[in-house]
Amino acid sequence: MTRALASGYHGPPALTLIRALTEWTLDLPMLALVVILGGGYLAGVRQARRGGDWPVARRIWFLGLGLGMLVIATMSWVGVYQPVLLYARAAQTVLLVLVVPLFLALGRPVTLVIAMFPHAGKRIEAAIRSRAARVLTFPAITTFALVAVPFVMYFTSWYTAVFHSGTVRELTYLALMAPGFLFFWTLLRVDPVPKAYSYAVSMWITGAEVIGDAFLGIAVIADQNLIGAAYYHALARPWGPTLQTDQVLGGGVLWILGDVVGLPFLAAQLIQLMREDESDAVRIDADLDAREAELTAAAAARGTDRPGEPGGADEPRGEPDGSKPWWADDPRFTSRFKPTQGDLGSAPAADSGSAPAADSGSAPAADSGSAPAADLGSEPATDEQGPAARQLLASGELLGLHGTPGRYVGVGRRVVGQDRHHRPHRDVPDLLGEHDDGNRALPA
Repeated sequence: MTRALASGYHGPPALTLIRALTEWTLDLPMLALVVILGGGYLAGVRQARRGGDWPVARRIWFLGLGLGMLVIATMSWVGVYQPVLLYARAAQTVLLVLVVPLFLALGRPVTLVIAMFPHAGKRIEAAIRSRAARVLTFPAITTFALVAVPFVMYFTSWYTAVFHSGTVRELTYLALMAPGFLFFWTLLRVDPVPKAYSYAVSMWITGAEVIGDAFLGIAVIADQNLIGAAYYHALARPWGPTLQTDQVLGGGVLWILGDVVGLPFLAAQLIQLMREDESDAVRIDADLDAREAELTAAAAARGTDRPGEPGGADEPRGEPDGSKPWWADDPRFTSRFKPTQGDLGSAPAADSGSAPAADSGSAPAADSGSAPAADLGSEPATDEQGPAARQLLASGELLGLHGTPGRYVGVGRRVVGQDRHHRPHRDVPDLLGEHDDGNRALPA
């Protein structure tokens, strides 16, 4: 609703709390975009659910919050008052640049499109992983675009061009949302992406984006020249804050609201980080279980009592089946460790001078009919809390693990499971302080 006053003002009435809830406008191009995106997403969900489940949370992210915020940004009081109040225009900018793209990306639209069109999906995935896509979605580029597009809009004639042309206005809405979607799509990594950057990198980039938002808001506040001065003077709005106060309020909205909106993004990153950590733990646990099953089968074939027990003089060095340890094929560690021909348990015997000889009276002599004593360097430790054998994985280096009573730990000092201390080949002790070498299997 607009009102013509004697001063020549043509625009909505004074903004109040009631009018903020009741003032709406119809933006046909944006309404058509919402209907197309929402209808296509629902059709994709129906098809995706035939082959599996599509969580309700994703539908809420995309349809309820993503498209819902797009409607609010363009057709609620924000859309009604953005031509007459700079702070309303600032609120619309934050919604279009940060809020709408964040929730649309959380809905995993790329995954849904690939599921809807399997044949085209292969070409889509190939395009996503192309070199050009990796360059365009490099975090520094997407972050720069996210900050630069609104900055250019506010400090050039682009700002007032939106008020004079409906086409420019609609294209501006798309121009604000596009870099935001690229930014959140590549850093959240819930969809296939050109390159999967770690969530630690994502958090650093988020910090840079927060600084960029603050810089834009401060620049608007500190600008001594009125933004869109000619337009606002001609508008002659008879109510509300002065033009200078309106600009300060707009800069504050860009600064503070932009930083506040970054909190859901950080929360989403933290959730994804926790989920990735849990999935890694499950995968490593499964790998270790599979390795234990192989060792058990190999021990049963040799007629030994437990995995890792020597089966005879002709036992091969390394793993019983001759395969590599699980970490040798893990892409995170292949560049850090090189597999050796055998483990510590099959290493040459330690120098007899490295440990004092046992007192002849400390233990009864072995029966002459028993098997010959194994070499000290290859004798596995009987202590299951801290076995000496099979721990040096490569080139005298240890994985970054530490002993944890009642648990075993994964790479990066993460506790992968618990109550596995009865598995001697899984517990990697601290050789300098935590090793319980009850039977002196580890050479001094």
